[in-house]
Amino acid sequence: MENIGMYLIIYLILINLIAFLAMYVDKRKAKYGKWRIPEQTLFILALIGGSIGAIAGMYAFHHKTKKLRFSIGFPVILVLQIVLIISVWNDFIR
Repeated sequence: MENIGMYLIIYLILINLIAFLAMYVDKRKAKYGKWRIPEQTLFILALIGGSIGAIAGMYAFHHKTKKLRFSIGFPVILVLQIVLIISVWNDFIR
């Protein structure tokens, strides 16, 4: 059971790093008019655990900050993930 926690932490670090880098890559591609990462992909990365990295990348690179879909969507995903984690944790402790 202890290993599951360590694997989860490693997964979350990696998925958040990937989401952060995806925001960077998409910003660079937008700047140079190249093929972009689909918005759906950015949201999937946030949904599967990369919401902190996506939010950090959004503000670090000033990317998608004017799009309500992102500036509201990513934080809503993060809040839902926190609620889910707290709920699962409380069930696990009981």
